[in-house]
Amino acid sequence: MNIPELVQSQKNYFATQQTKDISFRKSALKRLQKELIAREKDIIKALHDDFKKPEYEAVMTETSIVLAELKMAIKNIHSWSKPQRVLPSLLNFPSSAKIYKEPYGTVLLIAPWNYPYQLAFAPLLGAIAAGNTVVLKPSELTPNTSKITKEIIEAVFDKNHVAVIEGGVDVSTELLAQRWDYIFFTGSVPVGKIVAKAAANHLTPVTLELGGKSPCIIDETANIKLAAKRLVWGKFINGGQTCIAPDYLLIHTSVKEQFIQQFKEEIFRAYGENPQNSPDFPRIVNTRNFDRLALMLENENCVIGGQTDRDDRYIAPTLIDEPSLDSEVMKGEIFGPIFPLISYENESDIEKVTAKYDKPLALYVFTNRNSFAKKMIQRFSFGGGTINDTTVHFANHRLPFGGVGESGIGAYHGKQTFDTFSHHKGVVSRGTWLDIPTRYAPYKGKLQQLKTLMKLG
Repeated sequence: MNIPELVQSQKNYFATQQTKDISFRKSALKRLQKELIAREKDIIKALHDDFKKPEYEAVMTETSIVLAELKMAIKNIHSWSKPQRVLPSLLNFPSSAKIYKEPYGTVLLIAPWNYPYQLAFAPLLGAIAAGNTVVLKPSELTPNTSKITKEIIEAVFDKNHVAVIEGGVDVSTELLAQRWDYIFFTGSVPVGKIVAKAAANHLTPVTLELGGKSPCIIDETANIKLAAKRLVWGKFINGGQTCIAPDYLLIHTSVKEQFIQQFKEEIFRAYGENPQNSPDFPRIVNTRNFDRLALMLENENCVIGGQTDRDDRYIAPTLIDEPSLDSEVMKGEIFGPIFPLISYENESDIEKVTAKYDKPLALYVFTNRNSFAKKMIQRFSFGGGTINDTTVHFANHRLPFGGVGESGIGAYHGKQTFDTFSHHKGVVSRGTWLDIPTRYAPYKGKLQQLKTLMKLG
């Protein structure tokens, strides 16, 4: 497929104004909804074939989320698209003021491999609902999901409206060389920087959904058994390959040994004596990522887990005790089933560790002290988080989801996905039946009148 020609054909299609019609958008979303429901079993199989994702996790973290977002968009697209009336300024009296939501135009979506279905279709449906044309680049690391994504899109859409382009780094590079009206990227921080640089060449607006080392803090008052249970789920779901998974644990020294024992018991309860035999524990996506993770285990004190099988791309749920902050496992985002544990004595110890890293995508606090939770939430800058649980803030479509600093730019979910792909255009409509002379020259004797109007708004 000739990429420059495709982009131009989509720009030409957008210029026809067809995608701005609300009925057209709604019809497209309904066709997509019907196809996704019909192909759900195929999607689940593709996810399993790519990295042994269990059916339960595929439904919970992928297909159900997309269908819920689709249902919401179809139901609300008319109200979301309607011009929003706001109070006019007294300076413009008589007037009215509205915010119009218009599509950007031709959008590039680059999806990741860790949730290859959900993180492709969730932003896609928002871009469609907002009235854009879209080129979607799925991840080449999950070829089965990428293939079915392409099949679904081609069954539902004209390629001038929505198209899928598969391929590796060379394809991504060529796509980023084109002039887009908006770019939405989900992936790693290093690649996010490449996307941002490419977008800057054309001053293209971007949303960057990235990651980072997301801390989890457990104080001495926390319910340790419940914390262990929820951390086993939040850390090891999707084989630890989740951008908002707790990356490392800061735990008060007085409850450290109790936590280690409870964490071990919860791993056994979830995945059995040998998690490699569990149908509920996914694999690392490819050998390159396996090797990267296996290197983190070298010369570390794995008090739980540590077993690996390269042929099976299996790494056991692992807890590393007191790694050096200069070790491989503490250098960057782990993105796997490895959990470093670092104990602390006081709050200044927490700050010494977190200060080594950029603003993370998430932060988690387990405590029975509201004052401590509030202090941690307000003290540190992060994308979003949860008190006394992990990752569940992602599930609330009323909350914006996105990073800050190196963990990302922009946010989406629910209505905010629609807003992300819409330019909010402010328009004032002036009345003609009265024209107050205050703003016109000559200005002599009008300054106090101006100041009064400015105060009143």
